[in-house]
Amino acid sequence: MRHKESYNRHNEWYNEHFPSESAKSDFYGKVRATGKNNVAHWLQQLFFSCLDPLLDRKDRSWLTVGDAYGFDAQYILNSGNKALATDLNTDFLSVALKEGIINACAPENAEKLSREDNSFDFVLCKESYHHFPRPYAAMYEMIRVARSGVVVIEPQDPVTKMPLLLMLSNLFAQNRQFINKLWKNRFSFEPVGNFVYKVSEREFEKLAAGLGLPMVGFKKINPNYWFKGAESISTDQYSRQLFFIKMKKFLFDTLFKLRIMPSQVLTTVIFKQLPDGHTINLLKKSGYHLVYIPQNPYLN
Repeated sequence: MRHKESYNRHNEWYNEHFPSESAKSDFYGKVRATGKNNVAHWLQQLFFSCLDPLLDRKDRSWLTVGDAYGFDAQYILNSGNKALATDLNTDFLSVALKEGIINACAPENAEKLSREDNSFDFVLCKESYHHFPRPYAAMYEMIRVARSGVVVIEPQDPVTKMPLLLMLSNLFAQNRQFINKLWKNRFSFEPVGNFVYKVSEREFEKLAAGLGLPMVGFKKINPNYWFKGAESISTDQYSRQLFFIKMKKFLFDTLFKLRIMPSQVLTTVIFKQLPDGHTINLLKKSGYHLVYIPQNPYLN
């Protein structure tokens, strides 16, 4: 089946680009050498900061899914919480373990996690969900092994937030050639063979309602300004590149606040049980919009 071929290609992608253990170690060495005061790290922190309201307590256990380099687990570990890093292929994670970046790793297929029900407080899937050939199969598995909730950080589907694009899509539904030219990334595929799956608030609301889950939280961010060489651009010194990146981000943030454009990335927390009042306050202060899912009146 095609989804198996896609998984096989993903499984070998990192070894094609970093074929030896020394090449992988050199990668981590370069990351350490560039430090934290650069554009690449700054942009990455925009993603990771979405986790902060859930990292306030230091006794929670996390499972990271599709955490190829171990950096997701590293951020959680640095907060004082526990984290198990997983990916289809652990060749890179094994090196991260030796380098002290993580303290535990395991191979896992997101569609068929080997863990028991409610094994972890939270499951994190950051920038991997859109690679999955069958994302909903993976979502149900992540919800199954989580006790408190699942965090998904992914590109947002713009059509649900852009009525004009949706209207044109409906008007020209029969003219496939025209609508595909107008909406060029309507069907995006990656060289490894997967469809690039973009997410929306509404689909996660429906998912939670269907499963009888109590709450979904959303936070919208604009961090997609990475480029090759971003790690060499200092955030401590003025440069034309840094200036234009910050200007583009400022413009996009402004358009988003004015509701002219949707955000680039949607962070979603699907809660299996209502968080306590302290966590809810932290989520709100961090910019999360919380949606309480009503109980099904026909099921008690």
